[in-house]
Amino acid sequence: MICKFPPAEFFELIKRTRLVWRGVKMTMSRFPLKMVSLVALSSAAPLVGVASENVRPNIILILADDLGWKDAGFRGSRYYETPNLDRLAGESVEFTRAYASPSCAPSRAALLTGQYSPRTGVFMVGRSDRGDKTLQKLVPVPNRQALPPEAITIAKVLAEHGYATTIIGKWHLGDGPNSPENRGFGLNVAGFDGGTPPTYFSPYQIATIKDGPPGEYLTDRLTDEAINFMENNRERPFFLYLPHYAVHVPIEAKENLKQAFSEKTPDGEQKDPGYAAMIQSLDESVGRILDAVDRLGLADRTHIIFISDNGGQMGITAQPPLREGKGWLYEGGVRVPMLVRTPGTSAAGTKSDTPVHLVDIFPTILQWAGIETPKGPPLDGVSLAPLSSDKTATIPTRDLFWHFPGYQPKKTGFRITPSSMLVNDQWKLIEHFEDGSLELYNLQDDISEQHNLAAAQPDKAAELKTRLTSWREKVSAPMPTKITP
Repeated sequence: MICKFPPAEFFELIKRTRLVWRGVKMTMSRFPLKMVSLVALSSAAPLVGVASENVRPNIILILADDLGWKDAGFRGSRYYETPNLDRLAGESVEFTRAYASPSCAPSRAALLTGQYSPRTGVFMVGRSDRGDKTLQKLVPVPNRQALPPEAITIAKVLAEHGYATTIIGKWHLGDGPNSPENRGFGLNVAGFDGGTPPTYFSPYQIATIKDGPPGEYLTDRLTDEAINFMENNRERPFFLYLPHYAVHVPIEAKENLKQAFSEKTPDGEQKDPGYAAMIQSLDESVGRILDAVDRLGLADRTHIIFISDNGGQMGITAQPPLREGKGWLYEGGVRVPMLVRTPGTSAAGTKSDTPVHLVDIFPTILQWAGIETPKGPPLDGVSLAPLSSDKTATIPTRDLFWHFPGYQPKKTGFRITPSSMLVNDQWKLIEHFEDGSLELYNLQDDISEQHNLAAAQPDKAAELKTRLTSWREKVSAPMPTKITP
């Protein structure tokens, strides 16, 4: 019997991973070198099968919905209470400059495919011409509301390499042929095309989850389902994708928690007791997941990522000193909390200010799992595995990109008009297509984006615009060029 892994790859993975063979942990120092060939004798055949399964680590990816950059204790909030996220932060590398898209669906597309929006066509939520059409100067590019047929998800790749895969929570990327079951997830609980739960209390009115007892809370139920999945798949590698609906509207919380926060002193604009109670339920979910990983004996072979899909909703929360919130290209809309826990790392409890993006999660998971990049659509991200395991590691400075060829409305006017954006180290450039204007910010000196330097530093603005234009050409980004009547 020959193991699934090529000898060289297996040898390298052995050095990074402790194998559990029939309940006995063996380190590399005790592993006979001659066995690397893995031409198993008949008596050792069952042993090889167990080893090849256990080499692959488990992956838990928890995605919060609309959780702002400052909406947790470890991020400095004095109103929201997140002891479990704070605990996870102490065991993780915290990426203080993690970026997402400004709204739900494009972030999920980027996370699952490792691709920027021009490759998937998922630029925003819903139609690209939302809002007052009399104020729209350009005919926007049509928006896809589901992944294209050629897109490959990380779940599909992992399933092809022996992983049990599940999505438990929000999907928001299409139905029918685009449902999670047809995109690599062996189990779908509560995922459907919609971006908002009808209610957080059972009966849920979601076809893909059975109702619980009346009044059961959705965040708790999704956590129950996630723990059941881990228990049922503890003997094989698994990918648990837990995209909570919380803390997206409707703001519906457990009454006892809401009452407790109503008696607490606000922290600036962080003062909504219902929202705070929803964050506490989300935090309790994280704690239960961490406890289950420990109880099942999976901690030394399980990677955990926690991240949000965009900034917090203005009017409900705030992220000072960041400008604006969800739906904007300013930092309050795209900078999000992110924690990565890697087993056995010396980097636990440290922070990285390296700019990273949701597209980086796909290649990171591939490296953790020892899987080569699949053939097909290219990946736009880079692996963060070195940064998550070595506090001295670095990755080359690179450009991060956004393309938004439509309109993101607000009550009057728009949060975003057709535009593109680039972030490189401390520099940020936004190019507006309606009038060709530029916004240039030095985020190191001006994290609140109050001083547009485009006129004061025209050479830097021109340099970044050239790179932004070159990227659009490289990825064939569709441009809105027609003037509206």
